Amino acid sequence: MSKSPYLKNDTRLADVIAALQTMATYKFYKLDFAQWADRITGDASQGEYWKKIFIEHPEFFRLDSKREKASLVARRQQQKRYDVDTQATISRELFYNTDNKDRISRTPLSSDQLGLLVNTAIELHSRAVAKAELSLWWIPLLSGILGFLGALVGALIPFLLQVNAVGS
Repeated sequence: MSKSPYLKNDTRLADVIAALQTMATYKFYKLDFAQWADRITGDASQGEYWKKIFIEHPEFFRLDSKREKASLVARRQQQKRYDVDTQATISRELFYNTDNKDRISRTPLSSDQLGLLVNTAIELHSRAVAKAELSLWWIPLLSGILGFLGALVGALIPFLLQVNAVGS
């Protein structure tokens, strides 16, 4: 049974939520790992760490075909008609007639959409914690058995010592 990525470290849920918030609202929907690291934490040198987060959480994140850039799955479903300079949605005609398509991105998610993603991450984390706790059912049972055996041995030692003393 594989361990949930939500349980890999104590900050995983917080990291996933930080990535969700940033990637849902930033003007560009797809960046390379160092750029996302800089946007999320202010430290571009953390790109490999964030690449690992994106790979281990395909329920939220996807890499491009070259595996050089990451994006939010929900954001990729938005139309690519968001002008990052004017911060406005443009018409389809204007999109097809613009020369600078690099300045056109996918529409940022609404606060309701972002809230749904964050709640989903929290729920997935809670389920992973509950599943991990269920997998430890045998510890109290083993403790009880060992306690019983310890008491039994403790009760038998004086008896064995008395039998040994009578026999000598």
